[in-house]
Amino acid sequence: MMPNLKYQPISETLSSGVQLVQKIDTKNSPLHYVQLKILEMELNSSYEESLAKQEVCIVALTGKITITDFTQTFKKIGTRGSVFEKIPTDSVYISNNQTFKVTAESKAKVLIAYSPSTRQLPTKLIAAKDNTIEYRGKYQNKRLVHNILPDDSPIANSLLVVEVYTDGGNWSSYPPHKHDQDNLPTESLLEETYYHEMDPPQGFIFQRVYTDDRSIDETMTVECGEVVVVPKGYHPVSVPDGYNSYYLNVMAGPTRKWQFHNDPFHEWILDRK
Repeated sequence: MMPNLKYQPISETLSSGVQLVQKIDTKNSPLHYVQLKILEMELNSSYEESLAKQEVCIVALTGKITITDFTQTFKKIGTRGSVFEKIPTDSVYISNNQTFKVTAESKAKVLIAYSPSTRQLPTKLIAAKDNTIEYRGKYQNKRLVHNILPDDSPIANSLLVVEVYTDGGNWSSYPPHKHDQDNLPTESLLEETYYHEMDPPQGFIFQRVYTDDRSIDETMTVECGEVVVVPKGYHPVSVPDGYNSYYLNVMAGPTRKWQFHNDPFHEWILDRK
């Protein structure tokens, strides 16, 4: 049976002023290494959680927040009112077996990415200025990338986190590539989630997830606020004219290395003059 790959926003009140609008975990998805929560928070609201054998990256998608692990506190972090300002934002990494609290210093949207972890690491502020910025692709394959937790960062045990902007009429995660084989140095096994937003927000994108044997082969119309999960396979994104795309990727697997394999039928696209 084909696994569920697309998740619409939900609305669950966690506490006064805190709404859970996305939740991806091992119970409701085919993923084993990646989990995700997205919170919408009103001014002065707070969310607290105790971690077991998981690490987290807490991303201030929009608004200002304060994050503490009750040893270190990072006050009023966050840089933007909309993700489409196309500037990096602040994030915080917290390792396993710790408790953290997020307090909203304004209306805020917060993404919390989780992956398994047993090795204790220091809590770290990942400041906006420390994000590396890349411009990838050419022709109709252009995108802007903010690397929050790339695979060469020593901050995390498992998590990889990146933001990607794709303008209307362009493709992204393209040519189609996959990373579902634990076969380094050729390819790594990384599960992935895509949290999508569009500008204007009534827009949509298309995303296909497919494997070589077509045991998974689904093309989805994805709207603002939805999440696509990629347990395995290729996963290109297409953005219609007139709308701009933002997505935040979370990846994790047995080895913290992003080594992908292009679909050989479409790899020729990279060699165009």
